[in-house]
Amino acid sequence: MGSSATRTGAANGAGHVFPKTPARLQRPDLVPPGTRTLNIVDVGRHLLDPALSPPIKALFVYNHNPLVVHPDQNRMRRGLAREDLFVVGCDVVMTDSLAYADVVLPASSHFEYPDLYAAYGQQWLQRAEPVIEPVGESLPNTEIFRKLAARFGFTDSAFTASDADLMDDAIDPADPRLGGVRPSQLPTDKATAMTIGGEPSGKVELASGYLETKYGQRLPSFRPYQTPYPLILITPASDERVTSTFGGLKTGDATPPLEMHPDDARARGLEDGIMVRVWNELGEVHLPLQVTDAIRPGVVCSLKGAWMRTSDNGQTVSALAPGHHADLCGGACYNDTRVEVAAL
Repeated sequence: MGSSATRTGAANGAGHVFPKTPARLQRPDLVPPGTRTLNIVDVGRHLLDPALSPPIKALFVYNHNPLVVHPDQNRMRRGLAREDLFVVGCDVVMTDSLAYADVVLPASSHFEYPDLYAAYGQQWLQRAEPVIEPVGESLPNTEIFRKLAARFGFTDSAFTASDADLMDDAIDPADPRLGGVRPSQLPTDKATAMTIGGEPSGKVELASGYLETKYGQRLPSFRPYQTPYPLILITPASDERVTSTFGGLKTGDATPPLEMHPDDARARGLEDGIMVRVWNELGEVHLPLQVTDAIRPGVVCSLKGAWMRTSDNGQTVSALAPGHHADLCGGACYNDTRVEVAAL
């Protein structure tokens, strides 16, 4: 939420407005009883845990660049570097994570296959057809999984479903906002509005009945995070990289600067433009300093998603992020990162 002397406003994620039906894609009925589920935030820790039973012996990495985006980057690196770990990777480019893969499969870009696109920040559903043929031997993830399933001998219809079938399984076709059109047949020349009504009160409701039911926490709460490091490091996304997705492009070559308030820079004897070391108990990153009053005192900022080639010591800001979980939903706590800064 934000406010000023002249206006107020609120923002909310749009993911909940889409009538997604994940169980029809994930097929929990096919999962054997007792199968464990591991939080993806903890993969680095699990890879290095000798007590984990059964141990993780193989990874299939797709739509992801864990070495760059996961918290506690150095632990993730040690996990991926295990000699006895079999890693298969699938991507459109050779990412830092795929450098640890035993087998790399060429994935198609989104220009090469049909798909549905539920928006991240607004309420419109879109369908797209491919605009170019698959490049080289590249395949969309869905076809790669179909081929792997066939090689492993899985014959259930779930493993042979076409992309159109999967689209129809991904979204509830009975939702009235689709106007009776199946998701796989939505027009490609326009987006479909997924707007919903407001709360019964007609207002933005900060108290959440859903959170109260699921977590016993109707309102947000605050718990201080104890650390000896004095500065809060925030790492928002770059509009050039989209997290780490486009970090392999030339626009991602430059090392992202560390922004710091003049008061904090003065207290540390730091000047604009110098190289600094940013560190905590998890790692150390070397960044050019940008002194600016756009950052509040006590906070430093550097954009996330930079690839390893931007670093002179093989670490990026994810190396500084702690590996503990958020109290709700078990997500990563990047904004709990605390650091100190000094001249390099």
